[in-house]
Amino acid sequence: MPSRLAGADTGAAWGPAHAFIAAAAAVVLVVTGFAWHSVDSLIANIERIGDLGLGGGRDGAVDILMVGVDSRTDAHGNPLTTAERAMLHAGDEVGTNTDTIVLVRVPNDGRSATAISLPRDSYVDIPGIGRGKINSAYGATKETERAKLIGQGVSEAEAERQSTKAGRQALIKTVANLTGITVDHYAEVSLLGFVLLTDAVGGVEVCLNNPVDEWMSGAEFPAGRQRLDGPRALSFVRQRHDLQRGDLDRIVRQQVFMAQLVGQVLSTKTLANPARLRHLSEAVGRTVVLDEDWDVVAFLQQLQDLSGGQVQFETIPVTDLNGMTSDGESVVRVDPKTVKSYVAALVGEQAEAVSAPAVDPATVTVNVLNAGGVAGLAGQVSQALTAKGFQSGRVGNYSGGSVTGSRVLAADSADPKAKAVAEALGKLTVVVDPSVSPDSVSVVLASDYSGPGSAASSMFDFSGTSTPATPVPPAPPIDAGQNGPKCVN
Repeated sequence: MPSRLAGADTGAAWGPAHAFIAAAAAVVLVVTGFAWHSVDSLIANIERIGDLGLGGGRDGAVDILMVGVDSRTDAHGNPLTTAERAMLHAGDEVGTNTDTIVLVRVPNDGRSATAISLPRDSYVDIPGIGRGKINSAYGATKETERAKLIGQGVSEAEAERQSTKAGRQALIKTVANLTGITVDHYAEVSLLGFVLLTDAVGGVEVCLNNPVDEWMSGAEFPAGRQRLDGPRALSFVRQRHDLQRGDLDRIVRQQVFMAQLVGQVLSTKTLANPARLRHLSEAVGRTVVLDEDWDVVAFLQQLQDLSGGQVQFETIPVTDLNGMTSDGESVVRVDPKTVKSYVAALVGEQAEAVSAPAVDPATVTVNVLNAGGVAGLAGQVSQALTAKGFQSGRVGNYSGGSVTGSRVLAADSADPKAKAVAEALGKLTVVVDPSVSPDSVSVVLASDYSGPGSAASSMFDFSGTSTPATPVPPAPPIDAGQNGPKCVN
C-alpha cells in the first residue's frame, strides 16, 4: 500500500485547517448575512452525501466532524488543474489523508461551542484495519474497498463513489470510538478550499513570536503581525518541522488561524463586499462537502453566539509525542480512556465507564500467528500472554493472506475473551472471522505491532523502560473572541 495511505509525511502531505475554515466561512455567511437573499443558492451548490452512519445519540448537542483532506480533486470529484496543483505545490500522488480533524460540539442550550483538534498522527484503532494513524483511516479504508470493488468488476466511477463513502464511514467511527462522542454531522473540504476561502476574505492576519524559514513547508515569515494570502497561509498552517512540539504546535497555528478568520470575517463585513461575497460563494460551492441530512440554515441560526467569540479550541492530551512503531513509523500515542475522560469534561458530561472484560485469563487459550517480518515475534507475544495468565495455544505463521494491521480474531466482536486479549496486547482491534470457532481466540501480528512481547514495547508505556515517553498535556484553550491574532511559535 502506498505510503500516502499509511499516513506518511511526504513533501506533499499537508495539515491545513481546511475543514473548520470552510464551515466557519459558511457560518459567517449565513449568521451575518440573512440580508443576502441568495443564501439558498450557496447551500444548493454544496456537494451533499448520505448514508454515513451519523447521529443516533441524544446528548443535548450537535456534534460535527470537520475534516480537511489532501485530495487532488475538488468536492465534486473533478481533478484540479495543472495551475492549481502548481499553486498548491501539490504532486500527483493519489491519496486521501485527513490531515486536519476537528470535532465541534454545539450544545442545544446556547452554551459556547467547543472545537477539539485530534493530532493527525494519533495511533488508534481503525475499524476493519487495525492500529494506524488516524489520518489514514479514510484513505486506507477507501483504497482497500476500491481495490476489492474493482476486483469484483465494478466500474471505476462506482468503485470511487462506494469506496469514498466507506472511507468517510471509517473515519467517523474511528473518531467516535476515540472520543466517546457520537458524530451527528460531517463536513469536508479539499486542499484547494483552504487557499480559495482565505483569498475570498482578503487574506487572514497572523502573528509570529519569531521569524521562520522552513523549506519543507515553504514557511518563510518575519516575526510579528502580518496578513497572509491563501498560498502563504497554507505554508503557515502546514509547518511542523523546526517547531518544538511538531504537529501539536502546528495545531495551535491552525486554531489561531481559525479563530482569527471567524473574527475577521465578522468584523470586516465580507457580505457587504459583492466581489468577496462572490468569491466566497464559489469557494464554498466548489470545495465543501456536507452530509445530506444536515439542515444547514436552521443549524447556523443556532450559532449567533459565534459573533461573541463563543467557540473554544482545544486539543486532546497525548501520552507520547514521539512514539515509534516496531517498523519504525513515527506516531503520536494517545490513551483512549484518557481522551474520553478529557472530552467528557470539556463538554460537561461524565465519561462512560470502561472496564476490563470480566474474564479469567486462565480460562482463555490464545493462538498467536505471525503475519509480519519479525522472526520469532509470535513466540515472544505468546510468552507475554502466558505471563499475564492466559493459556498458550498454537504458535506459528499466519496463512490467511496479507493483513493491514495487527488484530484479534474472534467469531463475535463482542466476545469478552477476545476483548480481554485485545486489552492485554495494547488495545488491539477485535475483528470478526467466521472461520474462528466460538470457543477460541487468535491473534494475528503484522508489522505495526508494538505491544507486549515486541522489541518496541519497552519504548512505550507497557514497561516504562528504555526510551521514555514524551507526554504532552493539553495546551490552554484558544477562543474566537481575540482582539487581533494571538502570537504563536
